[in-house]
Amino acid sequence: MRLVVRRTSTSLLLSLVLITIASQSVATAPVLPNPVLYLMGIEAFQTGGKEFIRYKYDVLNKASYPAELFAASPALPPCGKNTKSSRTWVDFFDSRGKRLYGFCALGKSDDLTGIWFALESDVIPPSYVYIEMTDRQTNTKYKSNLADTTP
Repeated sequence: MRLVVRRTSTSLLLSLVLITIASQSVATAPVLPNPVLYLMGIEAFQTGGKEFIRYKYDVLNKASYPAELFAASPALPPCGKNTKSSRTWVDFFDSRGKRLYGFCALGKSDDLTGIWFALESDVIPPSYVYIEMTDRQTNTKYKSNLADTTP
């Protein structure tokens, strides 16, 4: 009986040591809250001979996100020609999951004030949108609440 207990204890101890070693080599995501998105306002603008409406948003709890999430990350894949894009990218989606726009070079959490997407003025906006903040270093997504598109 003692031999069986000793073998089981040894196996459990060895498994625990291996799990501990393996978990230390994997980048872990910080435990952070999901973003709280809200509409700041809308504005009309023109570009390229077309009229658009810009939907401007802020993240209420942006101070919860550490600076390293927005550090330039040249070791990660670029954003187009930007080889120093940030570690965390922010994308807007409609309530059905269709991507509307994104930001790949925010430099700090305060830059979450004034994030936006735009639609041509004759396009009916989705009723609600959300953002996903993707930490590309840890492959972690932080998904916001659904936010209105009407003031």
